[in-house]
Amino acid sequence: MIEYRGYTGVFEYDEEYEFFSGHVVDTRDGINFEGASVDELKESMRRAVDDYLEFCEETERVPSKPFSGRILVRIDPELHRRLAASAGRRRMSMNAYISEQLQGIGRSR
Repeated sequence: MIEYRGYTGVFEYDEEYEFFSGHVVDTRDGINFEGASVDELKESMRRAVDDYLEFCEETERVPSKPFSGRILVRIDPELHRRLAASAGRRRMSMNAYISEQLQGIGRSR
């Protein structure tokens, strides 16, 4: 994983071609990068993100922002009921309750 200007890139290494290729995961727009070494890969991502942001500025387009903090998850209605009840018992909104639960998962890695 590579991070640059708030964007996250993931990549793979192809042993046969001895080459890295990757893409930015936290945007709806396609931002790809590549390189023969880790340093080249990082520089390629930096250029790709900078080019993307420059293109957006030139075309007066709002760039896709990395992770807005909003997600839509479809769950079983019974689970939805249990989550609402648990949040209610703690006098929390469902958003706050679910966020708290997910933060616990993120820390356990």
